[in-house]
Amino acid sequence: MAQQIAIQGEAGSFSHMATLKIFPNSPQIKFCATFEEAFLLATQKSEINLVCPCENTVAGRVPEFHSLLRRYSLQIYSEHFEKISHNLLAVKGATLNSIKKIHSHIHALGQCRKMILNHKLREVIESDTAFSAKYVSAKGEKTEAAIASKLAAQTYGLQILKSNVEDEPGANVTRFLVMGKESRHPEFIKKKNFITSCVFQLKSIPSALYKCLGSFSGYGINLCRLESFSLKNTFKQVAFYIEIEKHIEDPIMQKALEELGFHCETMTILGCYLASSYRLNS
Repeated sequence: MAQQIAIQGEAGSFSHMATLKIFPNSPQIKFCATFEEAFLLATQKSEINLVCPCENTVAGRVPEFHSLLRRYSLQIYSEHFEKISHNLLAVKGATLNSIKKIHSHIHALGQCRKMILNHKLREVIESDTAFSAKYVSAKGEKTEAAIASKLAAQTYGLQILKSNVEDEPGANVTRFLVMGKESRHPEFIKKKNFITSCVFQLKSIPSALYKCLGSFSGYGINLCRLESFSLKNTFKQVAFYIEIEKHIEDPIMQKALEELGFHCETMTILGCYLASSYRLNS
């Protein structure tokens, strides 16, 4: 039976493209209209994994990712870094001179500003890049174009008028996480590099965050990410998402997490996984 994967977006999206690289053996992909729908599907069925973008080198973090991660408590199994290359797509017979409108996600439009200005195109913001390609294909007008992936061009029968139309070619990378309902993590091997992710809420006392971070510095443990995000219905406190460069079963890590727990109201381990080779080589 093919691996079942839930993603947000249409066929031909960058999430779709990343999923095919992560799971090359023809996964069964469930395309969801929203991130929450994809999270919910993976939460309800243990046989379905979720592939979700969490951050981008140009656009920053996906706004709703951390709140959904905390709400649904899915476990992180692996990470994948996908280089994003934008393409100018249009129906067969269209040319650079015939197109007048450009459809895409707001971030893609912002990342291709030079090309849009050079060709004096009128921008139309869509829900995602793949939907833009689907719309242009369905409309069939030579005046309409989309910014999307090469996979979107293949999926919807569009021609690529111009490749690599982003303002900063090669600088656009999206990090994806593979998640699921069941708790599992790789075997602890000292010579390999691992990431442990968790989310926590601190006790409302002075220097709580300082003391919390001291739990790791005291043991010489490196943190590769620390982000705060607002909790629902309150401005008084925030939750913190943290990524730690240690395997959860490392004895030193166990001591650090025990100390961290003293300063927290809640703490949830979201997964332990092998660090991507991209992270180590970039």
